[in-house]
Amino acid sequence: MYLVFLTDGTEKSCILILVEQPIFSTRAHVFQIDPNTKKNWVPTSKHAVTVSYFYDSTRNVYRIISLDGSKAIINSTITPNMTFTKTSQKFGQWADSRANTVYGLGFSSEHHLSKFAEKFQEFKEAARLAKEKSQEKMELTSTPSQESAGGDLQSPLTPESINGTDDERTPDVTQNSEPRAEPTQNALPFSHSSAISKHWEAELATLKGNNAKLTAALLESTANVKQWKQQLAAYQEEAERLHKRVTELECVSSQANAVHTHKTELNQTIQELEETLKLKEEEIERLKQEIDNARELQEQRDSLTQKLQEVEIRNKDLEGQLSDLEQRLEKSQNEQEAFRNNLKTLLEILDGKIFELTELRDNLAKLLECS
Repeated sequence: MYLVFLTDGTEKSCILILVEQPIFSTRAHVFQIDPNTKKNWVPTSKHAVTVSYFYDSTRNVYRIISLDGSKAIINSTITPNMTFTKTSQKFGQWADSRANTVYGLGFSSEHHLSKFAEKFQEFKEAARLAKEKSQEKMELTSTPSQESAGGDLQSPLTPESINGTDDERTPDVTQNSEPRAEPTQNALPFSHSSAISKHWEAELATLKGNNAKLTAALLESTANVKQWKQQLAAYQEEAERLHKRVTELECVSSQANAVHTHKTELNQTIQELEETLKLKEEEIERLKQEIDNARELQEQRDSLTQKLQEVEIRNKDLEGQLSDLEQRLEKSQNEQEAFRNNLKTLLEILDGKIFELTELRDNLAKLLECS
């Protein structure tokens, strides 16, 4: 997969050409350092996008590419001097001097960050080896190129001189072969001239082949020189940028004492904040325990409340039964009272009857006695 950038005026358009599959892909949130403050992160994607490693076989380089739709938000070539830094458990960053920016990636887990960092280190080492091989190849190519250049300076003269001699001798052979009146005398010079002509034609063909090889080597050397000039210009720009960076760092180093003092104060403040945070955490733990105890008490209270409601319901039922029993007891007492009254009345009547019977007996006894 390659990205080709077409520049049209001030606008840049990106054309995506599918050539090969990515070597490694993952998903992350993409950020770039704020070019003004050089401190804050500016998100370049609204959501997690695919970030992939690609190998450019034409240039023998490894690149990190990420697209948001049709827009390339990362197009960073991995160089041996790059370093991928883990700033947290889920965030990492690296600086790209060619793009003059710092890229940041936010991952969903520490595992994805570690995997991306491992691949970065692996492809960085591969880029270093590729660069060393390229430099060795350039050194090997430079020596034959110089020899080819020296040979090329002489090669235009040698074939021309040989061709000129051959052209001069060829008409002589033709003139000697025209008079055929004396074949016995001219047969030997003709055969000798033909052999010389074939020999020089073979030499000419060899020299033409060598000339073609030398020309190809010269063209290759010219192309290499152009590439070296481009690389030299890029190295000069990089050197100028590094020189400016060194100047900026020298200016910043003058404020190192103030920064150190400020750093010490910040460390003390951080230590105090850590102690305060520790106390707050202990207080939070205590409050959590109190909350758990309060929840247990609340559960006990709810249970007791439910039992109390059940007891009140049973109490109401018992009160109803008691009221019913009281009514029945009162009714029974009223009935017993009426029964007692009736019984008393009957006893009084019985007493009267008994008294009357006693009088009747007494009278009867008197009658018996009188008779």
